[in-house]
Amino acid sequence: MPTAEETNEPVTTKKTRPRKEVARELASHLRLKQAMSYKQAVITLVAGDLLCFLVFAALGSNTHGEGTGLASIPHIIVTALPFAAGWFLVSPFVGAFRRDIVARPRAMAIRTAVAWLISWPVTLILRGIFVDHGIPPLTFDIVVLLFNLLILEVWRWPFALNNSLRRRGV
Repeated sequence: MPTAEETNEPVTTKKTRPRKEVARELASHLRLKQAMSYKQAVITLVAGDLLCFLVFAALGSNTHGEGTGLASIPHIIVTALPFAAGWFLVSPFVGAFRRDIVARPRAMAIRTAVAWLISWPVTLILRGIFVDHGIPPLTFDIVVLLFNLLILEVWRWPFALNNSLRRRGV
């Protein structure tokens, strides 16, 4: 068998692929996953929304010194329930989970704000009935309005942006 020096060929020959094929393969590895189905999007939105209300309740409990650690988890859940219940009772009817806004960040932000503004009084009524057994102070109402609006927008707008990027294949 002749050596590489005798035949003037490399010992191993490298097969070259067309540049377009290599570029397509690289792009497919770097591309984000395909857009999620509508059912997956709604499940993710519901889980994220619920987490938003739990975070709100946990921060409120911590701010007011109402317990820390694992022992405070039931209190946090009970505190978050009226807000989550009011949101989930009203927001679907206002279109917060519509198929056409799942991948449109601006539409998601607007629909979330409208849905929360309509859900907000319902959540306060539920809280007054089941938690406070009375009317909460106006300052609390305003904090609930603004903070929950903020935390829902901080969660839902990037969610829609991510879906938008996935659908475009960016």
